[in-house]
Amino acid sequence: MKFLVGLLIGLGLGVLVGFLFAPQSGEATRAQIGEQGVLLRTGQLNEQIRTRAQDALQGRELYNRTKSELGDRYTRAKSGQL
Repeated sequence: MKFLVGLLIGLGLGVLVGFLFAPQSGEATRAQIGEQGVLLRTGQLNEQIRTRAQDALQGRELYNRTKSELGDRYTRAKSGQL
């Protein structure tokens, strides 16, 4: 019984906090979901995801290259070869 009361209180508090801190109204959220549905049906979302994935891979490559170069420079500077 205590568990059920605690569960209901927690549920109520969670809903209350959700209403208080919602980033936008329900109407705006429904409109946004509808727009995303249109993007899914037209295939535009797939293209956006593909573009973002390619950008992320390029960023990862740049990060790895920069990390390697800085590591090499640090090693040379530490050994006095720079």
